[in-house]
Amino acid sequence: MSTLPTLFVSHGSPMLALDAGATGLAWAEIARTLPKPRAVVVASAHWLSAQAAVSTTASPATIHDFYGFPEPLFRIQYTPPGAPQLAEQVAALLADAGFEVGIDPARGLDHGAWVPLKNMYPDADVPAFQLAIQPRQGPEHHWRLGRALASLREQGVLVLASGSITHNLRELEWDIPEGVASNEYVPAFQHWVYQRLLTGDLAALLDYRRQAPGAQRAHPTDEHYLPLYVALGAAGDAPRAERLFTSLTHGGLAMDVYAFH
Repeated sequence: MSTLPTLFVSHGSPMLALDAGATGLAWAEIARTLPKPRAVVVASAHWLSAQAAVSTTASPATIHDFYGFPEPLFRIQYTPPGAPQLAEQVAALLADAGFEVGIDPARGLDHGAWVPLKNMYPDADVPAFQLAIQPRQGPEHHWRLGRALASLREQGVLVLASGSITHNLRELEWDIPEGVASNEYVPAFQHWVYQRLLTGDLAALLDYRRQAPGAQRAHPTDEHYLPLYVALGAAGDAPRAERLFTSLTHGGLAMDVYAFH
């Protein structure tokens, strides 16, 4: 069985489920180039909890956790099977690493999970379940979460972290052309992350709030950035980072996708 990389995707707007654009096409191409996983565990910025948590339902529902979008978006159903036994294994791995772990037997897939998965595996034939993010904890906590899951790569399980390299919704400009930044901090932060990942500067990455340019504006809150550390940790010791896609949308959302090998 091939060892899979871990992935971080910037999931952007839910509208990518209706109009894939360049980002959705990149997700689809990435899935085509990887061995088909036996399951996907998604660490999504849209499931927030006080402690580590794993979803164990056998039939995850499609959660439309947004508002103000066109009605056809709310009609989309993406319903792959769950993986209850594997989810329980993930919970056990986290517990063995010293985390308190909650089990949610009913939670479905939020849009941080099903929007990229719909583009990657449109037949919904790859089992999927979710791992929660703890917004009151920092980067090191989430890197350690990932480290606890590093053995999954060799079991054919894809660790997919879904968030955003930059995420300040108050400063978005909806009509700005694709690829154009509305503020200088956006490409500055995007480039800083790229350089630190390429050089494997984990200490700087874990201290991004103090070291990265424009960190407070790039991420007024942490939840969309924290999944990156799950993917990084789950790739094991000294992983090699590869940026598979980069773009900017709405002037302020960096849509970068990273693989960690």
